[in-house]
Amino acid sequence: MIRAEDVASLRKMTLGWRKAGQGIGFVPTMGALHDGHLSLIAAAKRDCDRVIVSIFVNPMQFNNPEDLAKYPRTEGRDSDLLRKAGVDLLFLPTPAVVYPAGFSSVVSVTGLSAELEGAHRPGHFDGMATVVSKLFLMTGADRAYFGEKDWQQLQIVRRMVTDLNIPIQIVGCPTFRDPDGLAMSSRNLRLSPADRQRAPVLPAAMARAAAAIAAGASVHEVLDKAQAEVLAGGFDSIDYIALHGAEDLRAMSTLDRPARLLAAVWIAGIRLIDNIAVDPA
Repeated sequence: MIRAEDVASLRKMTLGWRKAGQGIGFVPTMGALHDGHLSLIAAAKRDCDRVIVSIFVNPMQFNNPEDLAKYPRTEGRDSDLLRKAGVDLLFLPTPAVVYPAGFSSVVSVTGLSAELEGAHRPGHFDGMATVVSKLFLMTGADRAYFGEKDWQQLQIVRRMVTDLNIPIQIVGCPTFRDPDGLAMSSRNLRLSPADRQRAPVLPAAMARAAAAIAAGASVHEVLDKAQAEVLAGGFDSIDYIALHGAEDLRAMSTLDRPARLLAAVWIAGIRLIDNIAVDPA
């Protein structure tokens, strides 16, 4: 596995691959890798001749400095996992490489970013869209792989690529879950054993709610019940448990088109997100 820390070194490698007619897959990450990341890499390896993974904890998408400071960093372990997974190139840029002196450009995708995470984390999606667009242009990849766990992020990236005519295919991959149903996340590493045991209350409540809504139950009543179940199960607070259109991300009070049930909740000071598809009969 090749390691590159600057754009010139990265492009030197990708230029050779392109001249050889090889397709390039790309998996952007912030490190603290888990099986969910590895599933994206496996998908990229199935589709592409070469696979690039980036590790960059993007300061621009953290609206809380404490959250940035506490974000898990496990570069040595991550490198070992990527090497074993058969990744061709690990891109490890520093903040100075991504945001050089005088950097003043921001990519903002309006509309899709207004609600849910956008409402609770001001500036988060501008930071995400800016760094992801830069990574796409740095790597020149043909395909990029994202997990569906960050559903709103996935829709924003798709919109951005379409709007800006970035020549890359966005591939969404199913949420990877532990056997007890909890969506895999780097933040799970910060859960105490007791909190980790309580955490599956969230996906269980969401699954029941999704089934009830799909069966025709009142959306409002179902969401109220799901929130009560999550709080009773040991969570501290809820930012949202809401039904939104799968593509337009608009809030829904009735199930009249493909939807997603999305949630963001807090347990012991750690914020977990999840979502599940809800389709009309």
